[in-house]
Amino acid sequence: MSEHTMTTEQIWQAVAAERASLADLLAPLPESDWDRASLCAGWRIRDVVAHLILPTQPKIGTIVVALIRARGNLDRFIADTAIRHAGQRTPRQLLAELRASVGSRVTVVGTTPADRLMDLLVHGQDIAVPLGLTREMPIAATRSAIERVWTMGTPFHARKKFSGYRLVATDTDWTAGDGPTIEGPAAALLMLLTGRTAAHAQLTGDGVARLIAKGD
Repeated sequence: MSEHTMTTEQIWQAVAAERASLADLLAPLPESDWDRASLCAGWRIRDVVAHLILPTQPKIGTIVVALIRARGNLDRFIADTAIRHAGQRTPRQLLAELRASVGSRVTVVGTTPADRLMDLLVHGQDIAVPLGLTREMPIAATRSAIERVWTMGTPFHARKKFSGYRLVATDTDWTAGDGPTIEGPAAALLMLLTGRTAAHAQLTGDGVARLIAKGD
């Protein structure tokens, strides 16, 4: 374990902090803002919030029914369950569920605590950016999330997608890959690796022009 690696306990503490601060960010919003489009295509802000709540309350019967409804397609299952959950609740109810989930340490089969942290960091931006709000990502948590995204396969396949680039974080000790350089704050790199273009303006290096030309 390197000096930058978070322990499982530290990851869970960061997860709780992200949930609590996201609830605080959402609390003063008018109901109309919950129906705004998020950075996730086809998802409203309320749908993203529901997606963050659902892993803390897994119910095998509900999961099986939802998978059947989605015809076994995992991406469709994730989207359908979030949108359905959000559509059955008011913003106040969703906010109450998010607050109730703050201390949850449940991990769905096939996922890790680092997945929960990565989800919260990235989806926090999916919510904040369209609202014109600034949401800072803690450096240690962001570095942990980048490392998780880089080493995992589905759904991002980051190592394969960015195999021709050298990625360099300018605010923490993290680099990966080889080739034309793309550098920037860890938060911007995390957004890049998870398919978001909102932070492209914060990236520099000779690999950026190539990245833009490819449309990534």
